[in-house]
Amino acid sequence: MPYADLHVHTTRSDGSLELEAVPDAAARADVSVVAITDHDRLQPFDDPVCERDGITLVNGIELRVEIQGDGDTPSQRVDLLGYGIEPTAELESLTAGIQENRIERGQAIVDNVEDELGIDLGVTVTDGFGRPHVARAIDAHPETEYDYEDAFDQLIGNDGPCFVAREIPSFEKGRRILGEAAQVVSLAHPLRYPNPEHALSHAADLDAVELSYPYGRTVDLEPVERAIERDDLLATGGTDAHEEELGVAGLSKEEFDQLGLVPESQTD
Repeated sequence: MPYADLHVHTTRSDGSLELEAVPDAAARADVSVVAITDHDRLQPFDDPVCERDGITLVNGIELRVEIQGDGDTPSQRVDLLGYGIEPTAELESLTAGIQENRIERGQAIVDNVEDELGIDLGVTVTDGFGRPHVARAIDAHPETEYDYEDAFDQLIGNDGPCFVAREIPSFEKGRRILGEAAQVVSLAHPLRYPNPEHALSHAADLDAVELSYPYGRTVDLEPVERAIERDDLLATGGTDAHEEELGVAGLSKEEFDQLGLVPESQTD
């Protein structure tokens, strides 16, 4: 098991784990450090890094941004992981606007699904709502034949009939604002993007790249390792947990220590 799992979502975005339950989930997985990285949402923490029930919690965020295309290279959306957050007024304003748009977009997707399938999903769109909530509701509905994966593949995925795009900041804006509030900014799961090399070409403007990640398929990590060496970057890693199992991927203690993310009590 890894020492640190630096990519975990809670019910404050599209995870199923309550924030208060994270320390117990980490203890069950024998994980000592967890970064809470809910989508485009700030955490109710007073410190960048804190201790809860014997577990170190890193105040984090996963922020979606858009890298503009160039010539024959199309634009693509990528995710930035911020660690050790001390919120600035700009970051608070940015995330508040994103959350408002997420609610509007979430309701539009729900409406589209209900119209497409002729059903009532019975969901309430609130803060932190995302497509996984819709997929779970579709899966659980007794009148549909779609499971969770089918919901994405056939209805609400990027090419699906019920998909609605949302507004996101540019890579440059997101990197600047997040960089002013976070101790470490990392490019999340680079091999998930349509054009990984395009995404990795922007890593030099960041502090780190997510190296350890459960892609669910065989991947060649050499492009990621090459970018880390080329741009003298740190490596991060985590489960990208949306359920309750932690520690599927992450960092060793030595790797985590290189990030310099420690509670203030250890720096006094």
